[in-house]
Amino acid sequence: MNSAQLRRVTVESFAHYRSGLVELLLDAVRQGASVGFLASLAASEAAEYFDSVQTELGDGSRLLWVVVNGEQVLASVQLSLCQKPNGLNRAEVQKLLVRSDSQRHGLGTQLMAALETAARQMQRGLLYLDTESGSPAEVFYQSMAYQLAGRIPDYACSPDGTYRPTALYYKTLQGPRP
Repeated sequence: MNSAQLRRVTVESFAHYRSGLVELLLDAVRQGASVGFLASLAASEAAEYFDSVQTELGDGSRLLWVVVNGEQVLASVQLSLCQKPNGLNRAEVQKLLVRSDSQRHGLGTQLMAALETAARQMQRGLLYLDTESGSPAEVFYQSMAYQLAGRIPDYACSPDGTYRPTALYYKTLQGPRP
């Protein structure tokens, strides 16, 4: 992972990363990650999802980072910026994905650090996310100082179709906007 590079994806650079992002999502779902898709996820459906991400990059409501090695996408994370006038201090961390053969090399930590830096720069002082209760991801977010807000039973199905509880986490980066 020594030659891995962190990059912020823009609407202009998105096409370069699109196929790698699709492969990354397919890998995550094959590994059982509960990220909004079932095991039957087809490449075309993953591509449609990323087309919607590209639209949100264009309108400024979403930010996206990738870690690449030789232009192969190894990991990514998204930050969805609340657009409501009463929520301009918050943003949702979404779809932190790391290829199954690239896990445990600090890529998730690197992505989260970049995401948090950008959130601070944009005066988004409250980050929140949901993750499957009891998953390795939950332990990861705890290690990143995210605080448990609560749990919801039977919140979402895992790729195999089993409904599982979710854990809601938040992290305060700075005080609320004036």
